[in-house]
Amino acid sequence: MDTKIIRSGAIMALLTVAIGAFGAHGLKGVLMQYDTVEIFETAVRYQGMHAIALLVLGVLTMQYETKWLVRSAWLFVLGVVFFSGSLYVLSVTGIKFLGAVTPIGGVLMILGWLSLIFSLKRKEVS
Repeated sequence: MDTKIIRSGAIMALLTVAIGAFGAHGLKGVLMQYDTVEIFETAVRYQGMHAIALLVLGVLTMQYETKWLVRSAWLFVLGVVFFSGSLYVLSVTGIKFLGAVTPIGGVLMILGWLSLIFSLKRKEVS
């Protein structure tokens, strides 16, 4: 039984709570200075959503080990790194060009969801 995906989801969920709390308390002044509170909150929200998705995928892969489910999981991880990661850096530094990296993460997340849909369509998971 491979628990890497569940472990990744749990770590991502832990970081979501920690980063969200730090943003709400420790970074509040910086986020207000750069007027990036909403950007930071978007990053936290998408990270949290995909942490939960990883936990679910981890359970599914224990039952149905398929390349498409595993692919979905790693696309989600990379998507969060690029999407949320770029938004975190942008929101605390005000460096706007990092916004160009964000869509790469969004595309990776979308590909992860498409991979999940494809795995179901192909009846690899039934």
